[in-house]
Amino acid sequence: MTEPLLRLEGVEKSFGKNQVLRGVDIDVARGQSLVIIGGSGSGKSVMLKTALGLMTPDKGRILFGGDDVTKATGKTREKMRARIGMLFQSGALFDSLTVWENVAFRLINSEGMRRKDAKERAIETLKKVRLGSDVGALYPAELSGGMQKRVSLARSIISEPDLIFFDEPTTGLDPITADAINDLILEMVRGLGAAAVTITHDMASAKKIADEIAMLYEGEIIWRGPAANVYASGNEYVDQFVNGRADGPIQPAI
Repeated sequence: MTEPLLRLEGVEKSFGKNQVLRGVDIDVARGQSLVIIGGSGSGKSVMLKTALGLMTPDKGRILFGGDDVTKATGKTREKMRARIGMLFQSGALFDSLTVWENVAFRLINSEGMRRKDAKERAIETLKKVRLGSDVGALYPAELSGGMQKRVSLARSIISEPDLIFFDEPTTGLDPITADAINDLILEMVRGLGAAAVTITHDMASAKKIADEIAMLYEGEIIWRGPAANVYASGNEYVDQFVNGRADGPIQPAI
């Protein structure tokens, strides 16, 4: 069995009296695509930020490449982040920068690459997500939602990371565009041989891009299994969530 690239062991995180994560155990290996599902307030975003090192857990361990990075700082933390790509839910593109400058942002600002070389690399990466070189000179406001997602995907893969996080990658997209983004995610992740962790409410997306699906509920992973089994999980919480039913053990957040 392939050694996990990322592992969370018994991770807990609280904010005052609100315990958001209650002992999360999760791992993902190179070449594996893991999708985390769960309702609003289940702790998905906090888990993601903790895994990225943006938050320090109260208890538990985070291991990356076999190294304990739970409380890593400085160069150790930066070295880890250099091996990680991130596609944010909103895209998080810089409005004041052109498309190619957005895609090449890490290369220029973190790796010190010359702008000329970074631009060439950015244009090459844009082509991988089916965007022409002419798009590189545009600004984010001039792009459709689907094109912005592709630019964000290009930015997340330009450094050829070992691990990529996808935060609601199809939010706000029509079904056809969402499916095209799912195809690109599959193609890019497989091409890199990277590990992928995706947070999504979109079950069509989850089934398409996942090797395995895990459900986070009230700060704990309550089920994990092959994507093909998610609609026959035998877990009443998972069954209610994936079928979008109001009736069941999960109370609507209204």
